[in-house]
Amino acid sequence: MKKVSRRSLLKAGLAGGVAAGLAGRPASARATASFGGYPESMGVLVDLTRCIGCRSCEAACNAEQHLPEPDLPFDDTSVFEEKRRTTERAYTVVNRYETPAAEHPLYRKIQCNHCNEPACLSSCFVNAYRKTPEGAVIYDPTVCVGCRTCMVACPFYVPAYAYSSATNPVIKKCIFCYDTRLRYGRPPACVEACPQEALTFGRRQDLIKMGHERIRNHPGRYVDHIYGETEVGGTAWMYLSSVPFDQVGFDTDLGTAPIISYVKEFLTIVPMVLTIWPALFVGFHLLATRKENARDKEKKS
Repeated sequence: MKKVSRRSLLKAGLAGGVAAGLAGRPASARATASFGGYPESMGVLVDLTRCIGCRSCEAACNAEQHLPEPDLPFDDTSVFEEKRRTTERAYTVVNRYETPAAEHPLYRKIQCNHCNEPACLSSCFVNAYRKTPEGAVIYDPTVCVGCRTCMVACPFYVPAYAYSSATNPVIKKCIFCYDTRLRYGRPPACVEACPQEALTFGRRQDLIKMGHERIRNHPGRYVDHIYGETEVGGTAWMYLSSVPFDQVGFDTDLGTAPIISYVKEFLTIVPMVLTIWPALFVGFHLLATRKENARDKEKKS
């Protein structure tokens, strides 16, 4: 039986989303689907050799984004016993990795990487996502219909679905503290809270130069690669590591081409997708909303 790769799944899953998302937009909007990011955008360089797993970044994110209190306090290290993903209640998480190449555990912070050419944006047929000149990938929850195509499209498994809300089933994720910080030139809360300076905020171009300087000036300390510099067209959040990236949970088989470039051959199915798939998703959403409204009326009567 032929093994199905992550990239193959992305190709197939994005085919309809990209077609619906692009074909329904004007030519100027379609061009932005492959624009390569903004040259002057901001980013963050994460140095895994400096992270001590204190989870200060998690606490800062929780406070800044007014998220629910976690089930366990932020100083509880038992959370490291299993690998965690971002959720609607936690836009960033830290995981611990025991690797044969390191003498001590390594810790990795996970959040939306804010891709230069976001697959979530390209796959969203209601245009809920937007890439800002500052580098953030943000979204409008009032537009989101809960179809979850962005969850399939994201190569980093980041967007989380708000399963806890029956009346407002939307996607939630890190927005780079855009509304409260990034748009005003300030670093995100997690960066400001890091006591080890494992997170460095600045212009993406400058961070890439800084990363290569660290690799060059400290031979043997780092793998000779900045993860996120070129992966899937580049990301705003980038990483340095002392061990091969696959040993600390990174997908090293994503390639350098933006996800949208993998599905161009599928764009011939645009007419079918435009008439069937979006209508189905919108129909399901309206039906669910109508049922919820009817239920509320019954409770009031």
